[in-house]
Amino acid sequence: MSIRADTLTVALAQIAPVWLDRQATLQKMLSWVERAAREGASLVAFSEGLLPGYPFWVENTDGARFESPLQKRLYAHYCDQAVQINVGHLSPLCAAAARHQIWIVCGVIERDVARGLSVFASMVTIDAEGAIRSVHRKLMPTYEERLVWSPGDAHGLRCHPLGEFRVGSLNCWENWMPLARAALYAQGESLHIASWPGSRRNTETITPFIAREGRSFALSVSSVLHRDDLPDALPEGNLLRDHLPEVMADGGSCIAGPDGRFVIEPVVGREELLLAQLDHARVREERQTFDPFGHYSRPELLSLVVDGRRVSGLQRLDSGH
Repeated sequence: MSIRADTLTVALAQIAPVWLDRQATLQKMLSWVERAAREGASLVAFSEGLLPGYPFWVENTDGARFESPLQKRLYAHYCDQAVQINVGHLSPLCAAAARHQIWIVCGVIERDVARGLSVFASMVTIDAEGAIRSVHRKLMPTYEERLVWSPGDAHGLRCHPLGEFRVGSLNCWENWMPLARAALYAQGESLHIASWPGSRRNTETITPFIAREGRSFALSVSSVLHRDDLPDALPEGNLLRDHLPEVMADGGSCIAGPDGRFVIEPVVGREELLLAQLDHARVREERQTFDPFGHYSRPELLSLVVDGRRVSGLQRLDSGH
């Protein structure tokens, strides 16, 4: 798909996962990628941890109980359904990106064999040629998420050029971390993607704030999930249906412009493909008075150091023989 340098059509896919089922959720995502491409989008974004789903069970099933057989069974299933990038679980999405010439930014639960059987909440950016450009692991899981997800690193904290825009992304409450935002601003970010499990109470305040602070377009993308959406084959399904609330995620996907005003106000309670055409001239206009890492910065006084190495528990000091 051709991209005009100054304008970009973007899509936010606010959908429900086939909860905790990687393959079925992936198939659903592929259909929404195709739909976004048919609508002329050059980029489509999906919510935090959508593939295979956010761990809503933790706060509703006594998730902090030590040595709980139930929590062990649920975690084991979660690990099994997590995305292993190095074995090709995202190959269908990469192929779809290349086929439709569309960028995909998606939240996944990532399992890295090199880090054992721990999982990360990661944002994956795939370009229109089908190449994975970055995998950003959430720096700090929030509250009960720490019982399930491991802390990430800054290796994937990167921006990517797309026409005149530079695209960056953060997971959920990372968007409240000033230095994480600054790390993207410093790379010239002009289109910020904030992914959420699904809650208007989060997106309606921070989305215009980030847009106004960064003088960029800010896109918040969430999922929706109701108890009725839970798949029949869900492990511990009866118990989970008894304990989970009727609404686990209510959406709230929205877009704000560089002046902090909503382009699309939060959409709540339903699956929907949100589409908008963004004009980079609006970024340039708003940077006239404030550019966070341009003319309004003081790098000789204030600077940021980012350690972009992938964190590993092993560093070999011998020759390896």
